[in-house]
Amino acid sequence: MSFIPLDYEVLRLIWWLLLGILLIGFAIMGGRDLGVGMLYPFVGRTDEERRVLLNLVGPTWEGNQVWLILGGGAIFAAFPPLYAVSFSGFYIAMIAILLALILRPVGFKYRGKIADPRWRATWDWALFVGGFVPSLVFGVAVGNLFLGAPFRFDETLRVTYEGNFFGLLTPFALLAGLVSVTMLVTQGATVIAGRTAGDMADRARRYGRWAALATIVLFALGGLVALFVLSGYKITSAQTPLAPSNPLGKTVVIEPGAWRANYELMPWMIAAPVIAVLGSLVAWWGLGARRGIISLFGSSAAIFGIIATAGLTLFPFFMPSSIDPVSSLTLWDASSSQLTLFTMLIATAVFLPIVIVYTAWVFRVMRGPVTTQSLGKNPNAY
Repeated sequence: MSFIPLDYEVLRLIWWLLLGILLIGFAIMGGRDLGVGMLYPFVGRTDEERRVLLNLVGPTWEGNQVWLILGGGAIFAAFPPLYAVSFSGFYIAMIAILLALILRPVGFKYRGKIADPRWRATWDWALFVGGFVPSLVFGVAVGNLFLGAPFRFDETLRVTYEGNFFGLLTPFALLAGLVSVTMLVTQGATVIAGRTAGDMADRARRYGRWAALATIVLFALGGLVALFVLSGYKITSAQTPLAPSNPLGKTVVIEPGAWRANYELMPWMIAAPVIAVLGSLVAWWGLGARRGIISLFGSSAAIFGIIATAGLTLFPFFMPSSIDPVSSLTLWDASSSQLTLFTMLIATAVFLPIVIVYTAWVFRVMRGPVTTQSLGKNPNAY
């Protein structure tokens, strides 16, 4: 459209970048809460210590979920075919994530209602599940993007999904899930170590250092498998990036080593996995040296590098099809119209900075250590 100042190709690339930013934002901000949840039964040994952990994330976890909502909304509005395939094909996985996430607010509210050790222990493990299940399933979902999902489009672009939930749990996908778990455990550990004290902080540092090392090993193993063992997807003929979206307007082949193609065309992409490894090493060192800000920065950088590595390696694919490669969804054939992308870009330019400023303000207000003494001074503490 002549009145839109940005080309369709440019708008598609911008929204690919924005989607990556939103997902990274959720992994960093929401990941701190998921990581604390996974460490919750192990770092907190007494009831008071566990209350400290609850109040560490309780005041801010709802705001951190905004990044997940924004990411889902971006997929829905900017990439409708991707939304249709992922939210229908991965339906059970999505429900598992949703139910696990619901356990967190319920656990926050109900754990302290009854002063019974068994009652509180039950909700303590519910909070652990609320952190572990989403972390694992998100990683499993990313792993399946490299393997391809069993879906196809017919000539009228109606989608058919031929898989099931247990089919997602392949060895490589579970490996990707473990990478997600360990990187978010590291993130949670840096938050606990930086804002608590005493034995609890020491336990968090110990678990976090092991998780950081595990992240490096699992990430390196997953990368080697993806690049040198798995068969990847390659576009052999495609519609122009300026053409209207049509997933069936291209041809795709599956061939060994195809996921390495982007690294051969764009060698600078190696910076993403390097950032992931260096970030984990910084987190490992910072936890050991009791440098809270440095360890949190390193863990956040590792999350950025890991997610960026996945996105760049897959580019321009969003979701390949394992049973009909032609139906694979890419950046160039799964987006909304040029007008829709431009209109959404204007709205995002207005509201995303507001979200960022508000989030920064909330964390500034809630900064400082959380201790058993501070709980006694707060009548609204969990």
